[in-house]
Amino acid sequence: MNNLNEITVRKLKGVSALKEGELHAFGIYTIQDLLNHFPFRYEDYRIVDLSEVKNGEKATVLGIIRGMPMLQRYGRAKNRLTCKVEVGGLLVTAVWFNRHYLAEQLTLSREIILTGKWEQQRLQITVTHSEFADAAGGGRAGSLQPVYSIGGNLTQGWIRKLIGAALEQYGEWIPEVLPAQLVEKHRLMSRAKAVELIHLPDDVKQGQEARRRMVYEELFLFQLKLQAYRSLGKRRKDGIAHVIDSASIREFASTLPFELTDAQKKVVNEILTDMRRGSAMNRLLQGDVGSGKTVVAAIALFGSFKAGHQGALMVPTEILAEQHVRSLERLFQGTGIVVGLLTGSLSDRKKRDVIAGLQMGIVHVVVGTHALIQEPVVFHSLGLVVTDEQHRFGVNQRSVLRRKGISPDVLTMTATPIPRTLAITAFGDMDVSTLKEMPKGRKPIKTYWVKHNALDRVISFVRKEAAAGRQSYVICPLIEESDKLDVQNAIDAYMQFQQACPELKVGLLHGRLTAAEKEEAMGEFASNSCQVLVATTVVEVGVDVPNATLIIIMDAERFGLSQLHQLRGRVGRGEHQSHCILIADPKSETGRQRMKVMTETTDGFEVARRDLELRGPGDFFGTKQSGLPEFKIADLVSDYEWLEIAREDAGELTESDGFWSGDTYKALRETILKDGLFQSEQLD
Repeated sequence: MNNLNEITVRKLKGVSALKEGELHAFGIYTIQDLLNHFPFRYEDYRIVDLSEVKNGEKATVLGIIRGMPMLQRYGRAKNRLTCKVEVGGLLVTAVWFNRHYLAEQLTLSREIILTGKWEQQRLQITVTHSEFADAAGGGRAGSLQPVYSIGGNLTQGWIRKLIGAALEQYGEWIPEVLPAQLVEKHRLMSRAKAVELIHLPDDVKQGQEARRRMVYEELFLFQLKLQAYRSLGKRRKDGIAHVIDSASIREFASTLPFELTDAQKKVVNEILTDMRRGSAMNRLLQGDVGSGKTVVAAIALFGSFKAGHQGALMVPTEILAEQHVRSLERLFQGTGIVVGLLTGSLSDRKKRDVIAGLQMGIVHVVVGTHALIQEPVVFHSLGLVVTDEQHRFGVNQRSVLRRKGISPDVLTMTATPIPRTLAITAFGDMDVSTLKEMPKGRKPIKTYWVKHNALDRVISFVRKEAAAGRQSYVICPLIEESDKLDVQNAIDAYMQFQQACPELKVGLLHGRLTAAEKEEAMGEFASNSCQVLVATTVVEVGVDVPNATLIIIMDAERFGLSQLHQLRGRVGRGEHQSHCILIADPKSETGRQRMKVMTETTDGFEVARRDLELRGPGDFFGTKQSGLPEFKIADLVSDYEWLEIAREDAGELTESDGFWSGDTYKALRETILKDGLFQSEQLD
């Protein structure tokens, strides 16, 4: 079969070396790349009745020239050409800018097709395109013209012509990639037909049907890769079958300082069931801020210890690592579990001691930053890897964790509630557990949005909380991608609160402090010897001070919704009513919407859904390194139903034995197994 991915665009007439280089800038190297460069919208040049066009709309109409053209020049090379044209019984003024050469062609009684913006009150059309009805065919009138993402010296006309030539020359070579039963099940047009009609639709419906086919294909192939990886992991029996006694788990849970919620009990059972299996666990635990994920992870680590194995907990920051060590040591008191800390700022001697302890098996649980799995650390018997807040890791990075031990179980946790569409995309290779129930006694955090001119009132509230024995956070944003500016912003606020609250101890915490300085700042705040902690977003994740009841977020419009919700979760952890005050003067409607959402709901899953709508999938995690693919045509917000369908279809196919053997799905297998994700996997 002819492979369009092996034929370069230079094979097409009109593609010079210069043009080829410009196409390369848009990722177009081959005929297949060119045909897969889909339009993102269409210009509608179909002729309509002017009476149906609303004021301000763009439309294409047919008219007859009824007046002589008038040319007005201004500036050095600018001009305005006007002409009276009869359209549907109305005498309107057609206006062209910088098209002086048309004047000679605008002759009386000649029929003309005008495309432009209709200004009803002025009876005027500002023309963006025009052609004469008596001219030879080949114009735009009566058609939908695709609009492509291009730039440089490439023009829409040239790329349209090039894609048209490619379709004419190679259209019949376009192969079908979907299984016949799925094409029939969803009543999809063939791939060859869809590619042709997405570029050259006769009408809107054709373009929509072609897009529907290509959206499904793109989502299906992506989900097929994830589901195949997931299926292979479950088929392989080289994981650790943890022998975990339920009685010991119940006994450990009874020693906890609180009763587990029903949601926690359900999730613990799901995790322990996975751990007892011979295939390696690959599970995502997502839950709202304060829903108790750390306790669930502690029970899983305890289970791995009781089965004779070690555990590793990987977290994004050293502050959080140190805090987790303290929390786990409290929870594991009396169990015999030795907890170690491994971070970049430790002395070489301490690192060597912990690494030696892991190798000999006398350190049972190690907590560290992501350097933990990249360092030459050797475990005696690694049974469980827990990663906290590593939602920025894609599938490939997560697969590295499994190779640290002999296929250890992997539990990934996130306090960023993820809308289902993103969960099954970024984490589609994983089983998902969700904690939606909050621990008993938690009071909803009251959230307020005020302008900067209300800062004096906010400071009065800080002093009131301090007088009642409680503490406050003041969070400053990262103004630019610069630690220096970030720190300066925090220092300004620190000085401001020091001056405004001389009777209170004000602390400062930011990323450029040494580990010892951070430890001291957090220690003072945790012990209530510091009443106000001014900080950058280093406190975003996991910092736990139950006595803190107020968080003030400066310039809150600079944060995304999910990050605002994360920050809000630093309070509300004790028995007293907590408050979150957003100080913001947003200039955009999106900024105002964010503030509105935060004051309307404390449900992290609802916040996440609204955040996805406002920001789109690419920016949802606050970084482009989010594990999310760059889809060519599918949109995770508007096409979420097709994502669900594609996931279901891919799951059914990869669970069947027929997919992994025989010739029926050979081409599909080869397509997905080329991915680097599968390089370490064996099909046998």
